[in-house]
Amino acid sequence: MKRFVLLCAMLLVVVGCTNEEKITIPENAPDFLQENDFASIKGNDKAVEFGDRAIIGNANKSGVIGANMQSLSTQKWMWHLWGIEGNGNTELPVVGYHKDTKTIQPIIVDGWSIGLGGPANGADAHSPSSVKIPSPGEWAILLYTNGKYLDALIDDIPK
Repeated sequence: MKRFVLLCAMLLVVVGCTNEEKITIPENAPDFLQENDFASIKGNDKAVEFGDRAIIGNANKSGVIGANMQSLSTQKWMWHLWGIEGNGNTELPVVGYHKDTKTIQPIIVDGWSIGLGGPANGADAHSPSSVKIPSPGEWAILLYTNGKYLDALIDDIPK
C-alpha cells in the first residue's frame, strides 16, 4: 500500500510539472516543427521597425512590411529575409504561435508556406502574402527555410 501511495504521489508531481508548459503541434503542421522551437522564444525580443521602408522585424535577419498596421482582419504583408537566397524554389513556412494559449497555427491565408522571390528593399529574398492573425495577444511568428528554423518575429496584436 505504501508503494502505491508513493507511486501516486510521484505521478502527481510529474504530471503537475510537465502539463503546464505542454505545446501541441497540429497534425497538419510541417513535419520539421519541434516543440523546442517554441520553448526557445524569448518574450523580450520584440520585433522593431528598422530601415527606411517601415520594415518590422529583426534587422538584417527578417522583417515584414505591413505588420505596422496590425489587425485581426486579412492584410497583405511583404516578407523580407537576409542571408538566404530566394529564387522561386525556396519555401518560407510561417508558423504562428499565440504565447498565452500556446496554440500553433498558420497565419498565411493559403496555408503554412509561401515561395520566396529574389532581392527587394535591401533584403536577399522577399515574398508577398495575405495574412490573418486569428486573435489578439502576444504572437511569435516563426520563420523557416529548407526545413530549418530561421528567426522569430514577436509582437503584440491588438483587438
